[in-house]
Amino acid sequence: MTQKHRQITRRAATAMTLATAMGVATPLQLAAQETEWPERPITFVVGFGVGGSADRTARALAQFMTDEIGQPISVVNREGAGGQLAAAYVLAQPADGYTLLATSLSPYLANSILNTGADYTLDDFAFINGQWSDHDLIAASAESGISSMAEMITAIKEAPGEHSVSVVTGSAGELSTYILLDAAGIPADDLNIVTYESGGAARSAAAGGQVDFTILGAEGSDAIRDMITPLAVVAEEPLEGWDGVPLVNEALAEADLEIPVVSGSIRGLAASAEFREQHPDRWEKLVSAYERTMQNPDFIAHLEANEIGAEWLGPEKTTARIESNFEILEKYGHLMQ
Repeated sequence: MTQKHRQITRRAATAMTLATAMGVATPLQLAAQETEWPERPITFVVGFGVGGSADRTARALAQFMTDEIGQPISVVNREGAGGQLAAAYVLAQPADGYTLLATSLSPYLANSILNTGADYTLDDFAFINGQWSDHDLIAASAESGISSMAEMITAIKEAPGEHSVSVVTGSAGELSTYILLDAAGIPADDLNIVTYESGGAARSAAAGGQVDFTILGAEGSDAIRDMITPLAVVAEEPLEGWDGVPLVNEALAEADLEIPVVSGSIRGLAASAEFREQHPDRWEKLVSAYERTMQNPDFIAHLEANEIGAEWLGPEKTTARIESNFEILEKYGHLMQ
C-alpha cells in the first residue's frame, strides 16, 4: 500500500468516525441502509373497516408480499372520513417506507381533497399499483322492457319523474348517473335517483323491479344477471364476464352522446411522494416486490378464489387513472350537490 493510499484510507476512516459521533450518516452508510432495507416489519394502513373490499385486498397482498420484501407486513385499519384519516396518518409518518397506504385510493382521495377539506393533494402520494378497479354496469330491470341505452334515455325524457335508478351513495355510479343526465340534457329531477349504502341493496332494488335502472359495480352483479338487462359497461375495454355488453360510449353512439368514463373504486397501494423522492432505491425495491407478487401463481389463485381483483398497472398507469378520475370529479362533482 502506498503512503498516499494509506493517508486516504485514514482520512476516510476518520470521516466516518466523526460522522457517526455527530449522528450524520456518510454516503457509504446511506448506501448500506438502502441495500438492507427493509430491516423491520412494514405496516399497511387501510382507511375502511375490516372485511370490506379494501381490507381484503390489503390483507391478501400483505400475506404474499412478505416473502418478496423480506419482512413481515401487518395490516391496521384506521377508518373514518371516507378514508381521509388513514391517508393523513400515513403522510404524518416518517418517509422511510415502513408505513404505506393500502386502501381504496380512488375516488376517496379525490373526494377528501375536493369536498371534505383534506390538507393534502394527489401530489403528496406516490401510487404503486391499482390492483382492483371496479367498472360499473348500467342495467335495466327485466320488467322494464328496455334493452338499450337509447331506449333508456328516451323513456326518461318522455316520462319525466316516472323512472328511477339505484346507486350507492357517493359512488362512481352515482357520479356517472348525473354525468349521463347532463350529457343528455335531462334535468336531474326528471329521474328518481335512489341511493343506497351498499351495492347489495342497490342490486336487490333493480332485481326486484323496485327501480327501473341501476348503475353500479359489474363485478358484484353476476348474481342478478337473470333479473336485469345489461345495457352497457362504464369502461374503455370489454369487461370479462360481460361478453357482448357494449362499452358505454359505443352504446350511447346511437343517441349521439358521449360521456367521460369514470372508474369505480381503485384499491391498491401507495406511499408518500416524499419517500419516493428521498429513497429511490427503496421505492424501486417496493415496486419490484409488488410486481413479483403479482406474478406468483399462488397469489393469483388466492385472489381468484376470494373474488379479489388481480391487475398489475404499475405506478405510471395507476397514477394516470387516479388523476383522470380526479379531473372528472373536479369537473362534474358539482352535479351531485
